[in-house]
Amino acid sequence: MKDIRAVRGRRYILDLIAEGEHEQQDFKYSITDACKIARSISAFANHSGGRLLIGVKDNGTVAGVRNEEDIYVVEQAATLYCRPEQHVEFDAFRVDASAVVIRATIAPSAVRPVQARDSDGRWTAFYRVADENIHAHPLMVTAWRMAGSESAEGSLVVGTDGHEMRLMQLIAAEGEAGLNPDDAAPALGLSRATTAALITRLAVAGLLSFRYAAPSFRLVLAEPGI
Repeated sequence: MKDIRAVRGRRYILDLIAEGEHEQQDFKYSITDACKIARSISAFANHSGGRLLIGVKDNGTVAGVRNEEDIYVVEQAATLYCRPEQHVEFDAFRVDASAVVIRATIAPSAVRPVQARDSDGRWTAFYRVADENIHAHPLMVTAWRMAGSESAEGSLVVGTDGHEMRLMQLIAAEGEAGLNPDDAAPALGLSRATTAALITRLAVAGLLSFRYAAPSFRLVLAEPGI
């Protein structure tokens, strides 16, 4: 199968399956849509990485890889449907005499955002939350781009006009629940554009982060050392 030698790994695969689908793991019975797989790759790459277990049904039943074309579709998704293109590592594990499960590993990207292309040609950045791939908040995307730009160093300086401190105080007051980004501008009495710039600057500086609480992202203070 695509020159991937399957090694014995029944116990290993069953242990992974017992974890269920989560922030770093997704089950895939079969793969036929490169666009959909690109979303998973984007979501993992924009977060902390993850793996696809190909040949495993949503309920955790091992079905085995039925078609080596599945691997080619993942490769196509990573190279043609992700921007920038991503690298996927494939390993094959034999669960029993007739079933092989492929582990496709996606590393966290050094360059974010990683965007996925849909069937209409639109590019969108995704983010992994629990067992879901969700659209990354636009301000997250802006912060990622700013962090990767040559001008990022200047963005790390917190201003002296007090707006940044007031924003952080607002976020702190909300505790673990976090602050809805849409509520920040009216609370500060600033324009949305100015507030968006404050949020992205503090995010790049590592002073705040985005936490998803369905159905929206919230702003929270970054944990020390994170």
